[in-house]
Amino acid sequence: MASVFSCAASLRLAGMPAAVERTQSQSAFAAACRPMQLSGRSLATPSRTCRNLGQRKVVRVQAADIPGDFSIPAAPILIPEGPWKEIEGCVCAPKGFKAQGMYGGLRAKGTKADLALVVCDTPAVAAGVFTLNVMCAAPVTYCKEVLAKKDTVRAVLVNAGQANAATGEQGYADSLASADAVASALGVPRDDVLLESTGVIGRRIKMDALLAAVPRLASTLGDGADDAHRAAVAITTTDLVSKSAALEVELGTGRSVRLGGIAKGSGMIHPNMATMLSVITCDAPVTPEVWRGMFKRGAVNSFNQITVDGDTSTNDTVIGLASGTAGGEVISDPASPEAQKLEAALTALLQGLAKSIAWDGEGATVLIECEVLGAGSDADANRVAKSVVGSSLAKSAIFGHDPNWGRIAAAAGYSGVQYNQEAVRIKLGDTLLMDKGQPLPFDEKAASAYLKGRADVHGTVNIQVTIGDGPGRGMAWGCDLSYDYVKINAEYTT
Repeated sequence: MASVFSCAASLRLAGMPAAVERTQSQSAFAAACRPMQLSGRSLATPSRTCRNLGQRKVVRVQAADIPGDFSIPAAPILIPEGPWKEIEGCVCAPKGFKAQGMYGGLRAKGTKADLALVVCDTPAVAAGVFTLNVMCAAPVTYCKEVLAKKDTVRAVLVNAGQANAATGEQGYADSLASADAVASALGVPRDDVLLESTGVIGRRIKMDALLAAVPRLASTLGDGADDAHRAAVAITTTDLVSKSAALEVELGTGRSVRLGGIAKGSGMIHPNMATMLSVITCDAPVTPEVWRGMFKRGAVNSFNQITVDGDTSTNDTVIGLASGTAGGEVISDPASPEAQKLEAALTALLQGLAKSIAWDGEGATVLIECEVLGAGSDADANRVAKSVVGSSLAKSAIFGHDPNWGRIAAAAGYSGVQYNQEAVRIKLGDTLLMDKGQPLPFDEKAASAYLKGRADVHGTVNIQVTIGDGPGRGMAWGCDLSYDYVKINAEYTT
């Protein structure tokens, strides 16, 4: 990532079974995913086969006046434990926000929702992190320009179907026209609107469809969990699940604030931000400098620590809006207890959403979590961890249930971080594989069974690598690399 409003990177990973009979059962998938209970009824209905995963439980959230198919399940909530509590409502959980998603006719086929709008009732302090890809998309350029001159905005429009990247001057003009359409519908200036796009690179947005849909989208904005969920579904592409979460944290006695978020991403994920889009909302009162600082740091330790396939997208964008509607004294000192508690909660939310993206990596059967200890700094530890979860050989071995720990050791070694190999310690789950630089005898069948057991429930494979006795600790997340990843991306536009 570069500046708080100029960088972020792309995250895409791999993996899932095709020729191998390791398809997950509907019951296993249902246990892993979150069926949505909205409007007082179960909205989960099995309807399709996805990436050889078998019948997945899907979600139907429909309002009579909102067009679109919303039938995908929600990802499991993967927020780390801490002094906060998970709550419902994602981007609508914080005070002062409304959202909506709908089908606007942008997708190449089907009627899955493809437009989302998140709006704050009042000017919200805004932060953004964006892809470092030189071929950044027109909406990325537009957002960076807006945030360079303004501290607050009112809305974020997200479209799925066309990335509006590598589209030249006309693509940028399309971004301006998109922002103008939202501004007109909401009665705000153009630069109160930010944009995110995802889809096929090199294709302009279907502007006739978008311009026709925006007024209806704006007129159906709501502050309920149903509305927020529809927005979460509308930003997805190859995702098999929507990604959303929210939490509440106490900043002091009798003072609590809420944070919520939606995200998308399944492939083309490799940080400096990944395709990966996210919108974060918060109702804490905070100055632009403090909000942008904690947002950048949070992204470094979350979205920039996931990888699916090593490809950095042209469109990666994470936007954070803080409404201040929770009230109380404005947080202006980043070292204050209130700011530190808010930043910890923000980072936890970002990590939860980032892990959901890696969990849903294209073709993936497991989430891989690598913890690195003993590094000279947290940055070094993060670098080693990301190298491990990004290794195609390590990811392939995990997909094949092969406890080939040498691939983990090699990936740590080529990370670029210098350390004494005599200090290396490697664990796979509860199995110690190497200690003090020496390989240890271990039960290979048990280690393989651990990997298979994690895949059977689309669970998490835990890897711990110690490289010394320094204070640095880091985490990174990825997924396994399967046959299905290749199938999905070999046929992406055909």
